[in-house]
Amino acid sequence: MPATDFHPGGWLGNPHVQSILASSGIRRLALKSSIDAFLARSVPHWLPLSPSLTLQGFWTRPERPARGLVMLLHGWEGSAQSTYLLSLGARLLADGYAVFRLNFRDHGDTQHLNPGIFHSCRIDEVVSALGFVAAHFAERPLAIGGFSLGGNFALRVALRAAARSIPLDYVFAVCPAIHPPHVLTAIERAPNFYQAYFMHKWRRSLRRKQTAFPDQYDFAWARGRNMRELTRGLVERHTDFNTLDDYLNAYSIAGEVLADLAVPGAILAAGDDPICPVADFQQIKLPATVELCITEQGGHCGFIRDLGLSSFAEDFLLQRLRALSHGARSVLVPTVAVAVAVAP
Repeated sequence: MPATDFHPGGWLGNPHVQSILASSGIRRLALKSSIDAFLARSVPHWLPLSPSLTLQGFWTRPERPARGLVMLLHGWEGSAQSTYLLSLGARLLADGYAVFRLNFRDHGDTQHLNPGIFHSCRIDEVVSALGFVAAHFAERPLAIGGFSLGGNFALRVALRAAARSIPLDYVFAVCPAIHPPHVLTAIERAPNFYQAYFMHKWRRSLRRKQTAFPDQYDFAWARGRNMRELTRGLVERHTDFNTLDDYLNAYSIAGEVLADLAVPGAILAAGDDPICPVADFQQIKLPATVELCITEQGGHCGFIRDLGLSSFAEDFLLQRLRALSHGARSVLVPTVAVAVAVAP
């Protein structure tokens, strides 16, 4: 059953309004004071993960000793500067946490850093980035979390952390992409502005990649293609996967993929999400230490409470991180999608 403790009223009850507001300039303006204070304390870092791989991130820590360290992952064609990441980062900093916001390869104007192109199966480099951050910044406990595709990455990183001796204590995901074939179909069936939004940002990123590596990339073939066909073309030309389906299924976390996840955590989803179908969440198998909460409303990574554009998702996550930093493992309840009482 869906959770019932998040019911935004009026026009905020529309899932598309929720989805748009999550990363909108309007929300960023509404939260300008806290976001500006957060950015003022943020320091860019370049992570030399191998001789041929460098990723960029931003480190922010409180003045007092930190209550823990949280790595945040943005969604596809978002960045470390996305409004939803800055808003949560500002809340975490105000609550005493150190924050590291990672840019995925080719995101956040980093197309020039690495010759290879981004795709969603490049999980090893994100695991390495978490290991680098864990080794170079001493705050504990250590958590990782993300939104949409970033949530998918966070959960896959958590599956691999122990094998890499990374001391990960907690993972969270907001509206993570569970089964990519279903997500692609959902985008195609959603109102046209979703696909137009993603395609505009994706094509801009590809142009920047071609400018940075003109001898390696020529995306003239991509003109006029829709999302499915552009994805298929990139998979066939620039990955080791034979087909589009092979690629999409390779980063799926559907079914029993997460059943052996050894890191405790939480997944927050919305029943009216137009991008990540709620049925995918209802069918995944999770260990008892990973909580699944499905609200009736919230859109895609929205969960906007009120006209002040505050976030239910941030309250939900902060409650759990506070319990973790206090050593209160009782917050890790058996897997169930139920109403969760979260203090504002």
